[in-house]
Amino acid sequence: RMGPRSSLILALLCWAAGEVAAYTPWDLSWADLASRGVQADPHAWSWLEDPHSRSISSNQPVVVQCQEAQLVVTVNRDLFGTGRLVNAADLTLGPAACKHSSLNQNSIVFTAGLHECGSVVQITPDSLIYRTLLNYDPSPASNPVIIRSNPAVIPIECHYPRRENVSSNAIRPTWAPFSSTLSAEERLVFSLRLMNEDWSAERPFTGFQLGDVLNIQAEVGTENHVPLRLFVDSCVAALSPGTDSSPHYSIIDFNGCLVDGRSDDTSSAFITPRPREDMLRFRIDVFRFAGDTRNLIYITCHLKVTPVEQPPDPLNKACSFNKARNTWAPVEGTRDICSCCETGNCESPALSRRLNPLERWPGRRFRRHDAKGKEAEADVVIGPVLLSRVPDAVREQQEGGHGEFLLAPA
Repeated sequence: RMGPRSSLILALLCWAAGEVAAYTPWDLSWADLASRGVQADPHAWSWLEDPHSRSISSNQPVVVQCQEAQLVVTVNRDLFGTGRLVNAADLTLGPAACKHSSLNQNSIVFTAGLHECGSVVQITPDSLIYRTLLNYDPSPASNPVIIRSNPAVIPIECHYPRRENVSSNAIRPTWAPFSSTLSAEERLVFSLRLMNEDWSAERPFTGFQLGDVLNIQAEVGTENHVPLRLFVDSCVAALSPGTDSSPHYSIIDFNGCLVDGRSDDTSSAFITPRPREDMLRFRIDVFRFAGDTRNLIYITCHLKVTPVEQPPDPLNKACSFNKARNTWAPVEGTRDICSCCETGNCESPALSRRLNPLERWPGRRFRRHDAKGKEAEADVVIGPVLLSRVPDAVREQQEGGHGEFLLAPA
């Protein structure tokens, strides 16, 4: 027979067990989101014409409004639900560290244009995806010997469906068919995607650990165009979009040499054969920059296309290092086109002076066009890719407004 005290202890144990059983840490998978009533297709997120966000509560530490030309991020000052309010000066938006636009006793509001504060846009066949970060970097404690809170990074995404402008007015061309004019004005759409293990769908940019692999798929939209072959000319990893920041690290260089695969401790390589001529896949081992407290990377790649009938050459190639054979091998073409990957000089005789990798990026390089006047190359950014410092770390995810945010340890 149990006394009143024993009954109380048993009741508390049963309650605690029920709470643990009811709590399921988010595993950063779209399948798990689907089980919570969220659509599993990452392309399905879109802007709805409702400019009103939901009220801030303890269960909604961050609310995101994805408006037509800007995003509004409202942060509950009790960000971690501990009762301790965060300092507005400790929160910034994006790699550009934009400050808040307004605040009150309970919330902090950031308002920024979709292209402001260092946000990155990803273009897919169905969507425009804008990604940025809410950074929490707590001020040092009054006593430098102790630390009471850790930095945190909250990824934020806004998904918009791609819309096409269609005119209903009748057109009677007198100098050229309208379809020819439209085709000449259409731009090639280059994109990078982060894919899951079997390349069947995109995966979130969070939850990576050292030892994992990034599956990256490059592609170009070639609708109403002659067949094209896509190449990844170069890729540089950095702590912010672009390659002007320091430190930075070359993953692909020398016009298509996957130099990261040359290191002894990596398995990075292009995937062969290609799924399609206008698509190229490669995998790289996850890494982080030493001393980076945020544990994130951006990868900026230079993509270009050539006509399918043009054979690969030293300037247009995709080469991986084969450690078993201690040699470079191309995805297609003859092996000799990869020989320059070892010497680091793959430029044509007219450009024999090899440019510094940073000189090939926006503002410092020329742009080539194809026969129809379309830009045949582009720089595309993927990221931020967030790494977890603690294996199987618990991350919180919550839908906010019409956007998405993920709370990850920094």
